Amino acid sequence: MKKASLLFFSLVICCATNYYSISQTKKPAAKSKAKSSAAPAKSSSSKAEIEQGKNLISKSDCLACHQVQVKVVGPAYSAVAEKYPSTEANIAKLSEKIIKGGSGVWGPIPMSPHPTIPVADAKKMAKYILSLKSK
Repeated sequence: MKKASLLFFSLVICCATNYYSISQTKKPAAKSKAKSSAAPAKSSSSKAEIEQGKNLISKSDCLACHQVQVKVVGPAYSAVAEKYPSTEANIAKLSEKIIKGGSGVWGPIPMSPHPTIPVADAKKMAKYILSLKSK
């Protein structure tokens, strides 16, 4: 019971802190609604990068809120992979979310920012997540 209470209050504090930090950041300017006729560029992820991404995730705090097949606090990685095709644009978008955090896409609970993760590592993590799309 103590562990559950401690975990719950830690989660509440973490979410409240992240909500405050996210609400203090400037919102990006509205993006143009014009669509490009060009097809999105497919990602070329090597098996080595995907494996490195998996290892980086396993050593981080990501698994406290995400699992591969089951929604915990955040979405399951497999759900993220189904939502976003594996393109360079989506890898960049998701790696930015890993570093800066975010909210609103998967519900009201914000994702914690991870500003100490290098961009290259965040991209490997995103490539691993997107590799989980069922075929």
